[in-house]
Amino acid sequence: MSEQPASLPAKAPDSWAAGPLLGFDTETTGVSPTADRLVTAALVARGPRGADGTRPQRITTWLANPGVAIPASATAVHGISTERARAEGRPVAQVLEEVAAALAQAMAASTPVVAYNAAYDLTLLEAELARHHLPTVRERLGRELGPVVDPLVIDRRVDRYRRGKRRLTDLCAFYGVDPQAGGLHTAEVDVVATLDVLDAMAYAHPEIARIPRADLMAWQAAAHRDWAVSFNDFLRRRGRTPDVDPAWPLPEGM
Repeated sequence: MSEQPASLPAKAPDSWAAGPLLGFDTETTGVSPTADRLVTAALVARGPRGADGTRPQRITTWLANPGVAIPASATAVHGISTERARAEGRPVAQVLEEVAAALAQAMAASTPVVAYNAAYDLTLLEAELARHHLPTVRERLGRELGPVVDPLVIDRRVDRYRRGKRRLTDLCAFYGVDPQAGGLHTAEVDVVATLDVLDAMAYAHPEIARIPRADLMAWQAAAHRDWAVSFNDFLRRRGRTPDVDPAWPLPEGM
């Protein structure tokens, strides 16, 4: 268990943003969430801010043998080679089962699962679970996914006219978050940075913390849909194929 130093005063301590939260991230064999495979996963359980200003957190990580070769382009991002995954990784079905069980447990308890670009990680997880004939998170819940909190979706809505890219590294720089030593692109470091960005974002935009927990999913789905429609129109105007799915957090028809 590690302690997260307080850098921001608490806002709306009775809101979902005050915790508990469960951060989630994956590293994979590629960029297609329906075709590529899980390599690593991380969950960061972050508790409410205490009287001393700290937020306790527990980090759990997995290394899986995805059962396929890991392309060099993916290894260049997250540092896991095919040889290492085969030598040190656990069978991917075991990892998927444990990750899915933890996510389902959190969602069933109404604990928000926080993931940057959540549509990618959740789509990949559901596709991988189905591929390995394991119950999906939705099947475990008996309903749709949620609550999920995606800082990327939120940032696009609350600061929609800001220029520049919105990768996690960009949001870290904008919101003054300093990732742990070693930088981003390991799942556990990315999760901690994502939670810190969300904390800073909720401080900068306190209206985020006031969104009722029951409305989180619908609010973000509408925000993503508005952005996707606008971005697809932008692509059309430039003669490019509009290819952004307006559905969130899973693609249409999944």
